[in-house]
Amino acid sequence: MIIPQFRSLAAALTVTLAMTASVTASARVVDASVERTAQGQLLVRWQNTAPVDVIEADGTDVAKGKVIARANARGALELPAPAHARPYFFLKDTRDQTVVTVAERVLPLDQGSNFRDLGGYLAADGKTVRWGLLFRSGATPLLSEPDRAEIAALGLRQMIDLRSSEERQLAPSRITSVPYTAVGYSFGAIMPKGAFTPETGYPAMIDLLEPQLHVLFATLLRKQAPVVTNCSAGQDRTGIASAILLSALGVPREVVIKDYLLSTQYRHPEYEMPAIDPAQFPGNPAAAMFAHYRPADGKPVPRPTPLLTGDGTPFLTFALAEIARRWGSMDTYLEKQLGVGPAERAQLRKDYLE
Repeated sequence: MIIPQFRSLAAALTVTLAMTASVTASARVVDASVERTAQGQLLVRWQNTAPVDVIEADGTDVAKGKVIARANARGALELPAPAHARPYFFLKDTRDQTVVTVAERVLPLDQGSNFRDLGGYLAADGKTVRWGLLFRSGATPLLSEPDRAEIAALGLRQMIDLRSSEERQLAPSRITSVPYTAVGYSFGAIMPKGAFTPETGYPAMIDLLEPQLHVLFATLLRKQAPVVTNCSAGQDRTGIASAILLSALGVPREVVIKDYLLSTQYRHPEYEMPAIDPAQFPGNPAAAMFAHYRPADGKPVPRPTPLLTGDGTPFLTFALAEIARRWGSMDTYLEKQLGVGPAERAQLRKDYLE
């Protein structure tokens, strides 16, 4: 969902989040990351007390990879970035043979927005979220053919669309041949008086998203992953859903918030919605607002602004505070409202952590 943002005193702050590696508690490799540079390179970086062998693969199976560097003690490796692919890298400690997995967090799409992997975050019991299973995204109505092929390679087994019925009418997804779930509701439920503020809107979305969250957790408990959850911008509704999912996996609150704030960096609003003539969609309450954000006169689409209030408070905290106010804790909310109790959380951690 694209919403009016508040200019923040902290707007100059660049939010960076290391692509935390998938690592066992005993591994020495830390702070592993993969970034695509402006020069068309992939920069793999890490910290380790011993040299590492670097293995590259198309997926998350190290056995199918190939060694591209041996005994690298520099903590960095640069190589050409493939145009429409996102390789995984395995950093194997030459001393104790432990292996850390890492990849680009965001998919390198031509005409996608905010499509990223939730893998690699430190979670419960010193484990990390598995790469390649849990994705979040903005809307996907303008994907290029290479984009569609790249997403198809993920092997998605479920797509959960958090958008309203009116948004889905305006911008149908171009991800096809994937089981698709959406729960119908009106855009007016998000902006009942034509305006949205994070202080009231984020708490209200806890109830709004409850049916979709039931679908998300039921899907994951059935082991129907990889799965992608999306809304229009991939930041507000998707941010709340991702925060609740990561919390269920034991990811610390500060990491959950940092992941949420990455949307400002990874969004491309020009690809979230096609150009709209509201006159062609009479009675659609989303058309006028999204037309405002997608000018038809050739002007640039407004860039995202940080998801922070004027005093630097992340919008997500209003949703988390609502959960704490009404249920006392995230665990109680998960159990009482979503049916994700201790046994279910243990199963999720077994299936989606390593």
